[in-house]
Amino acid sequence: MSGAKKPSWVVDKERNRRAEAKETVWLFGLHAVRDALMNPKREKLRLVVTKNALDKLEEAVAFAGIEPEIADPRRFDVPIDEGSVHQGAAMEVRPLNWGKLADVAISGEGLPLIVLLDRVTDPHNVGAVLRSAEVFGARAVVAPRHHSAPETGALAKTASGALERQPYLKVTNLAEAMDELKTMGYVLIGLDGEGTVDLGAALADAGKRAVALVLGAEGPGLREKTRETCDVIARIPFAGAFGSLNVSNAAAVGLYAASTR
Repeated sequence: MSGAKKPSWVVDKERNRRAEAKETVWLFGLHAVRDALMNPKREKLRLVVTKNALDKLEEAVAFAGIEPEIADPRRFDVPIDEGSVHQGAAMEVRPLNWGKLADVAISGEGLPLIVLLDRVTDPHNVGAVLRSAEVFGARAVVAPRHHSAPETGALAKTASGALERQPYLKVTNLAEAMDELKTMGYVLIGLDGEGTVDLGAALADAGKRAVALVLGAEGPGLREKTRETCDVIARIPFAGAFGSLNVSNAAAVGLYAASTR
């Protein structure tokens, strides 16, 4: 039976693994490129810089041991979106591999605090969430592999270096990842304007247990399955009669509240 045909799900999994192995990302901007150069875990493929940018990145380039390609500022020919503020520096890299959710959630650095993003596709929002997650000591930001913001130069620039240091894990199924966190003792608090309790009360009920904050995309919010998998749906109270926070601001408020319990 050695020649038996593989099931379609096995073929798909192998195909996806090969595609991910070939995937590359172009980071741009002095800050994002410098942080990536200084990250020994980041696999670096090509560095394209102007002479002026190289002067500013000289120490980081020497640390990384990569040979830069010098580009004319008037013809900065790299595959990034036109209009991107690259500051004369761009680098092709492989996406970071942060390992398994269970390992990060149980023994990762920082507080037992995780952010789950349900189909948040805007790279600027995700970049801002990563930055807040690093500031408040969260162990990871978790998103579904599909229908989420991929690791891109725009995300890295908004994250202001956090992409190199803050675990950003992609999972096949968000609800299954949430159930996995529950088995590890995490309390799952969904954030929504129509929540049944205030965030402070939800965190008080969680006591000293590990917490995962679950946030949805602008507009659609949390999907039904995601909402059902949460332990509680909480709201961030606001003073005015009208008002709401975008997902990155809500994440920052939630992270602050959870980290200062």
